[in-house]
Amino acid sequence: MKTGIYSGSFNPLHNGHIALADHLVENNIVDELWLVVSPQNPLKREAELLDDHLRFEMAEIAFKDRQKIKISDVEFALPKPNYTIDTLNFLQQKYPENQFVLLIGADNAAVFDKWKNYSEILKNYSVMVYPRLNYPHNSEKYPQMQFISAPLLDVSSTEIRKRISQGLPCEDFLPRGVLNFIKGNNLFVDN
Repeated sequence: MKTGIYSGSFNPLHNGHIALADHLVENNIVDELWLVVSPQNPLKREAELLDDHLRFEMAEIAFKDRQKIKISDVEFALPKPNYTIDTLNFLQQKYPENQFVLLIGADNAAVFDKWKNYSEILKNYSVMVYPRLNYPHNSEKYPQMQFISAPLLDVSSTEIRKRISQGLPCEDFLPRGVLNFIKGNNLFVDN
């Protein structure tokens, strides 16, 4: 079974994440998708990162009715900081029957050589790259990567957090359940 690994902080999970995940399974690019909620990306600052379990719960709310998309907290129990190669190797050992495919954005592909053991990832796993605004496809640098067509929505978690903290509407960017969860728990509000 071809299992897509879509990792991220999902802080918060938004309609762009959902559109990409749905596209991947509905178009049989992967047989199933595991959305891996990451505690901390070693290449990003920790500022404004919600508690792991709150972000996990938002992901579960957003994908509750989708059979081929599973929410994973696998990285919560792995040593910190979390490195993709360690997660992939752990999953491959635990689920040897699965063919794991790493899904990354073109922004991450641009800095892939900064990832821990990136050459090992390319050697042992398929890597699919989805488009991101202002990041052109660069298939020459990593010919092993497969660049895929996918919806390109101009929405970011950073902008959503900013809008929430300013009291601006976010109904167009977040699923209703996630927005209700954020409001009900008073998340991303400057105190």
